[in-house]
Amino acid sequence: MKPYKVYPLFDITPVRADGSWLWDEAGNRYLDFYGGHAVISIGHCHPHYRKRISDQLEQLGFYSNSVKIEIQHQLAAKLGALSGYRDYSLFLCNSGAEANENALKLASFQNGRRKVIAFENGFHGRTSAAVAMTDNRKIIAPVNEGLPVELLPLNDRDKLAEALSRGDVAAVIVEGIQGIAGIYQPETQFLQQCESLCRKHGTVLILDEIQSGYGRSGKFFAHQFADIRPDLITVAKGMGNGFPIGGVLISPDFEAVYGRLGSTFGGNHLACAAGLAVLEVIESENLITNALEIGRYLMDGLAGFSKRIREVRGSGLMIGVELGGPCKPVREQLLYEERIFTGSSKHPNVLRLLPSLAVTKDEVDIFFAGLEKVLS
Repeated sequence: MKPYKVYPLFDITPVRADGSWLWDEAGNRYLDFYGGHAVISIGHCHPHYRKRISDQLEQLGFYSNSVKIEIQHQLAAKLGALSGYRDYSLFLCNSGAEANENALKLASFQNGRRKVIAFENGFHGRTSAAVAMTDNRKIIAPVNEGLPVELLPLNDRDKLAEALSRGDVAAVIVEGIQGIAGIYQPETQFLQQCESLCRKHGTVLILDEIQSGYGRSGKFFAHQFADIRPDLITVAKGMGNGFPIGGVLISPDFEAVYGRLGSTFGGNHLACAAGLAVLEVIESENLITNALEIGRYLMDGLAGFSKRIREVRGSGLMIGVELGGPCKPVREQLLYEERIFTGSSKHPNVLRLLPSLAVTKDEVDIFFAGLEKVLS
């Protein structure tokens, strides 16, 4: 049986990793400034992370949600404490797409409506409802069509107000920072208007923090820069540092009804051990502060770095570098010549930088040196 081809692959096979570094089978070392799609939050193979998972595996690797799983409560309490959402509930699943899928269901259960407002260039996943909210016709199959979705321009407050005034919208779903689009941020006033209009019209506000959450922006959630409290917050990626886990933070205004949501593997013992380890490391090593400080150092260093850079945008360690032309050759040169992993985006000219929250200034300087060689 052959693997089903779904991605164009770089001709590199990583076999070992530590912190911000990867090694291939030939022993070459690479600086990881992409973190496997923003997944590596605390660095590769962190010792506390490895110990948490191995200790849990020695006790109990899995049992279904038909029994009490104490580590789920530990994870929820820790997440509530660090994020500032102690009064919210936590539903656990396995991925970001599942998190968004379940958030959309909760919204529709809450107000009985079907229509959803999403935003141009947004990405919310590849499952049925989540992909229907995603602005990419190439990945929306006929079976996913038919859901009433209205795509609006990000930060267009007039169009948002007009769409919500009709009173038929179940949910507004918006990313804390649009990642795949090329790092575009909702404006503070726009998010505040989303919150106030949703409350006025009985619409549920869903913040997709799958890529921008868990400290990557310099706050635990990117929307916290706007000082708002959404009804539902979806998380994944950096939540498990590579172990598949996702979740929905649920406002206390939502009633828990048995049977509405469910997951066989969601919230399993190993996933929760990974998730708990991530939060413990973020807290003990002050990684959110580090993300903010190193992110500023990185963005300040990129400002005026080269005439080939048109714009640098982002927050914390979620950064887009827009070049004057396609980023693909730059990304390939960085990887094959300078041994630095970086990311691409839907925007062909935008290089996406998503290093671990534990990245250091010395490692940023190595990236600068490699980028300078490539751009010159």
